[in-house]
Amino acid sequence: MATRTTGRKRQTFAFNAPGALSVQLVGDFTQWQEKPISLKRAADGVWRATVLLAPGTYHYRFLVDGEWRDDPECTLRVNNPFGSENSVCEVG
Repeated sequence: MATRTTGRKRQTFAFNAPGALSVQLVGDFTQWQEKPISLKRAADGVWRATVLLAPGTYHYRFLVDGEWRDDPECTLRVNNPFGSENSVCEVG
């Protein structure tokens, strides 16, 4: 991924978990668990983070209180080597 911000687009990720203590976004754009992005909980119990991403296809998942979770809002998924699925985000 390019280090320049030119051409990047804002992509918001959200996860509904009102009872969670922490929600992190991890994916190929964060080197998975190496550089997770912490989401912030809103009053409605939905955790959100907005990230600048260059156009392309990205795989991601959420870590909710340390447990891997799928994005229930994402219908495009691919199998991963761990026996579960990664969500796929297309940035135009």
